[in-house]
Amino acid sequence: ATDQTFIVNVDLRSHENNLAHRTREIDRERLIVRRGQPFSITVQCSDSLPPKHHLELVLHLGKRDEVVVKVQKQQGARDSWWFNQQEAQGEILLTLQSPADAIIGQYRLVVLLMSPHGRIVEKVDEMSFHVLFNPWCKDDVVYLPDERLLQEYIMNEDGVIFMDTWDYIKSIPWSYGQFEDFVMDICFEVLDNSKEALRNSKIDIESRSDPIYVSRMVTAMVNANGDRGVLIGRWKAPYLDGVAPNRWTGSVPILRQWSKSGIRAVKYGQCWVFAGVACTVLRCLGIPTRLITNFCSAHDVDGNLSLDFVVDFESREEKTDSKWNFHCWVESWMRRDDLPKGNDGWQVLDPTPQELSDGEFCCGPCPVAAIKEGNLGVKYDAPFVFAEVNADIVYWRVLPGGQRQQISVDQRNVGRNISTKSVYGDVREDVTLLYKYPEGSVEEREVYKKAKRRATLQPTESVEPAQLSLSIRHPNPVFGTDFDVIVEVKNGGGDDANVQLTVHAMAVTYNSLHQGECQKQMNNVTVSAQNAHKEVLRFRYDDYAKCVSDHHLIRVKALAEAQGNSLPVMTVADIPLSLPELHIQVLGKAFVWEQLTAFISFTNPLPVPLTGGVFTLEGAGLLSDTHIYVDGVISPGQKVSVKVAFTPMRTGVRKLLVDFDSDRLKDVKGVASVVVRKKYRNTLPVLSGRF
Repeated sequence: ATDQTFIVNVDLRSHENNLAHRTREIDRERLIVRRGQPFSITVQCSDSLPPKHHLELVLHLGKRDEVVVKVQKQQGARDSWWFNQQEAQGEILLTLQSPADAIIGQYRLVVLLMSPHGRIVEKVDEMSFHVLFNPWCKDDVVYLPDERLLQEYIMNEDGVIFMDTWDYIKSIPWSYGQFEDFVMDICFEVLDNSKEALRNSKIDIESRSDPIYVSRMVTAMVNANGDRGVLIGRWKAPYLDGVAPNRWTGSVPILRQWSKSGIRAVKYGQCWVFAGVACTVLRCLGIPTRLITNFCSAHDVDGNLSLDFVVDFESREEKTDSKWNFHCWVESWMRRDDLPKGNDGWQVLDPTPQELSDGEFCCGPCPVAAIKEGNLGVKYDAPFVFAEVNADIVYWRVLPGGQRQQISVDQRNVGRNISTKSVYGDVREDVTLLYKYPEGSVEEREVYKKAKRRATLQPTESVEPAQLSLSIRHPNPVFGTDFDVIVEVKNGGGDDANVQLTVHAMAVTYNSLHQGECQKQMNNVTVSAQNAHKEVLRFRYDDYAKCVSDHHLIRVKALAEAQGNSLPVMTVADIPLSLPELHIQVLGKAFVWEQLTAFISFTNPLPVPLTGGVFTLEGAGLLSDTHIYVDGVISPGQKVSVKVAFTPMRTGVRKLLVDFDSDRLKDVKGVASVVVRKKYRNTLPVLSGRF
């Protein structure tokens, strides 16, 4: 061959390929493709290739080329990379086909011009591109055959997270932002910093063809327990050296902060924050994922599938098992070729650090189908997830001699209203029946027995059936107001009863940590036969504000003990205090790359002034994390308005998320939808004449 160079340029055709591979939202300049789907690049030559010369393509993965893949010349086995070529007008069009189980990650492409004798004549290298999972490809194990579900579980950057209590469900908006600038790079940085990757990066890279492995790494890396993970969990104030978990409105500021600070863990997360970040990472990598909220979620520490609570009205309860008002995790969709038939589909992944799994703080993937059937032997972490949605609650009390007496068993309270955002909008879809058979059904009890459910312990002595019943009635109060709670004792027996009624109200976090006592009273009352006694508790803002946590939750417990031999009865109610709303008004029509103005207003509902007010705004495609500080004091009843200008960067239906925080009132949220359009300027041809 002569000294001339033949290969002038290689064009990765990012615009065309990214559009075909549904990755244009991530990037328009860099090539990002989904596995199992062909893409084309062009090689421009100064001349037609010398006779008998041919092109070869080699792919490199890893910082130190740990994995090298030679691309086959013709269609080979289904599990290999191959390409074909067509020549036209001094260009060679190369169509590359990746296998449906290709490794995900950043590849470097090398194009070689080879002589007939196998000598390298020319080499063009260092062209990089990314490969992601492909739920649109039927041979990919994450294949999901429903376009509407894919639009939600891969493409939608805005979500809704359900929280509070099972009987008073509220939602907050969350921005996943999986296609925001640099988020994809940070997702791969998350994988690169896992213990496995640092231990042996070749084995780690080779394992990245498997979504079971990748999703498990993500659940370990979203929390910073025991590794270089993204978020530190904290369930009690103060949060002064970080951001309080309630303040976040999306995943992107968290991921960017982790990456920018040189992979230092971000403070602080709680379950919905961990789940939100995991959902962002998994959707970005191409695994269909949704965020799940389980109300009345059990945290079974000792693995006996029941929550044992010792009722002790004098001190705080022992820190053993706990029941969370709600708990969030994610589900990802994939085929489980490593398990027996019947375990494909949604898999539970829980990134909140709770219990160790194979020595690491990660949880899942565990098939939802296995939980429903009580098959607790399947990988991963099935007994823990099963208890979260199915454990029984057993209340005990300690008798004067020190032995325990069982007061009551609640078989129906754990795992209620399991919820996710509907694909039809921001409404709640109930998925409880995917996790368990209807409460009280024959199948449900069968599954229990199969899950080796231990026999319920019998009370220590024989007693007559309880004649008393207890209920707690409460309004849905607004934080800042005074309200009443009514505790009612009914006597269903034929004789009058002398009852000792103990009522205890305390502030708790959503995962049942005590924050302090609000009030406590003990009365001796006589309840006549077939009658009821009502005890009214007045809750004043001035009293409860001192102890209520940033979860705005008051737990009221009542215990009624009649003289004589009958068992005490007990009941518990959780009262969420609702917060006022923020009002957001976006003026005018929104066009991409044109400035837009939003007005945000908020009225102080409390009987006390607020200081240190700050609004936090974000929205995928609209603006990145922005803070607006309010100077001075906001008096009771005073309205505060702020104005913010921003420039939308991407078209489509976008969500503007706002959070307001101050010294005495935190976690006030608002959301507005913005439809961002393309601007067409005088591009229409002038039509004249008849049609």
